[in-house]
Amino acid sequence: MASRRLMILGLVLTLAGTSARGVINVDFEDLSLESGESSWSGTYPVDGTGGTGELTTFTSRGVAFNNFSDGDWYFWEGFAYSNMSDTTTPGYGNQFSAFTGAGYNAGDDIYAVGFAGYSTIPTVTFAEPTIVAGGYFTNTTYAALAMLNGEPPAKKFGGVTGDDPDWFVLTITGRDAAGQVTDSVPLYLADYRFADNNLDYVVDSWEYMELSSLGVVKSLEFSLTSSDVGDLGMNTPAYFAMDNLVIPEPATLALLVFGSLAVWRRRA
Repeated sequence: MASRRLMILGLVLTLAGTSARGVINVDFEDLSLESGESSWSGTYPVDGTGGTGELTTFTSRGVAFNNFSDGDWYFWEGFAYSNMSDTTTPGYGNQFSAFTGAGYNAGDDIYAVGFAGYSTIPTVTFAEPTIVAGGYFTNTTYAALAMLNGEPPAKKFGGVTGDDPDWFVLTITGRDAAGQVTDSVPLYLADYRFADNNLDYVVDSWEYMELSSLGVVKSLEFSLTSSDVGDLGMNTPAYFAMDNLVIPEPATLALLVFGSLAVWRRRA
């Protein structure tokens, strides 16, 4: 384990020193939407059978994002993409807005929205095994306002007194080319477990998450958990927003792996 961590550290340090031309920034700006304040969340096939739906993917910068949609039930899960900016309207009707009101970079309009639904795990798949340096994540308006104010069946985080130790966590899991888990990392999108209630928070900005500790991965899976759980499962809306995943270009990755393996072997 120590040797593996040393190798990953070498890869991370080398990646940090590469030029912008050596990395791919998956920023979703190569996608298109019909107009401002719009979104794409699937093909919604209508076949009259209900619940059969269609599993598909969309790609940004050569990276694939899964999506499942069903037109009979007007239902989707997995990943969508959006440029919506509504930070004040609560409820399911505003499920495609990031709570930041915009993408990560100034001037960037489009970002991804993940929904960890009932049968489809939001998954990012890379053309070749790679190291993901990191990415930016935040809440959707739907989830954030549900936690801040309550949105039945979701409770207001902290409860009536503000003392309930509530939390909402996005867990990112790496899988290698064989489908085996490499590691996972958690990101708290809300945390009310502090003794001092003034420290409680619901994330309302783009937060950078370092992901290189997951190692060389072929895919990333995203899951959401919450302290607010009812008879039918999690009550907190199972949504998050994502932007600007950073990965090395294939040629750069090959150089990183070769160089780091050489260093690792010399130290072994």
